[in-house]
Amino acid sequence: MTAEERSGPLAHLVELARSTVPPMHPAGRPFVLGAAVATFLIRRFSRRAGVIGMVVTAWCAWFFREPKRVTPTRPGLVVSAADGTVSTVGPAVPPAELGLGSEPVPRVSVFLSIFDVHVQRMPATGEVSRISYRPGKFLSADLDKASEDNERNSLLLRTGDGHQIAVVQIAGLIARRIVCFVEEGQQAAAGATYGLIRFGSRVDVYLPKGSEVLVEPGQKTIGGETVLGRLPGAES
Repeated sequence: MTAEERSGPLAHLVELARSTVPPMHPAGRPFVLGAAVATFLIRRFSRRAGVIGMVVTAWCAWFFREPKRVTPTRPGLVVSAADGTVSTVGPAVPPAELGLGSEPVPRVSVFLSIFDVHVQRMPATGEVSRISYRPGKFLSADLDKASEDNERNSLLLRTGDGHQIAVVQIAGLIARRIVCFVEEGQQAAAGATYGLIRFGSRVDVYLPKGSEVLVEPGQKTIGGETVLGRLPGAES
């Protein structure tokens, strides 16, 4: 058996492991490193505490996971910006800071528990035309008033055919940090990672008036894959 033949099964196992265990987003590295250092120091005084520290370190690495996703490429679709559970579906006025007016439009709110993937993904391909951060409270993210009262980061995306989609990262009861990696004027692809919320949160997607919403409250979503709705004029 040649060296290449022997390495075949090993290479296959490595590739299988990579596809099964999601990679960690770079934003999580400081937390995992800090937890690992703390665990090393604690273990010198208490083996039991060291075991707990290792569990915490592993949980941090798991929390910041960024699994690969396959985003639908059919034109006119809006995909979920987050993993989680659809908490509310219905008309709502977009955040005032985005300048979309005071007329209600279809909104889909997705609640993220601490067990969900916490990176956010672009709901469609287009240009980031506006980003606005607003400080606020830290109410439980599953409350409807959290959309208005809580700390949030709002992003306005303009698609190639002129539709405007708003995506709002909302801090929750435990979440104390919203991170956005894109800038105004940047072109972004549907399904691409653009932000992160730590730890437990909510993401609202506001669709253009006349869009067809395709999800229901209680439905689980997969960021970058689950189709939330169809834009006006898109083929059914």
